[in-house]
Amino acid sequence: MEQKQYDLNDVVEMKKPHPCGVNRWKIIRMGMDIRIKCEGCSHSVLIPRREFDRKLKKVLVRQEDSEA
Repeated sequence: MEQKQYDLNDVVEMKKPHPCGVNRWKIIRMGMDIRIKCEGCSHSVLIPRREFDRKLKKVLVRQEDSEA
């Protein structure tokens, strides 16, 4: 299976949108668990890495793209 590439401060799209209607999440913590923050309502969620890998659809904005 292909390993998806993501890093801290990347903006990602998940398979299911947040109940607020927005499907843009920013990765704010990485480790065994990954904390993501909704870009719409600023709610944060802590997800185990394995579950995050399964639910991740695609990376929208990479952290190094926003710095340049």
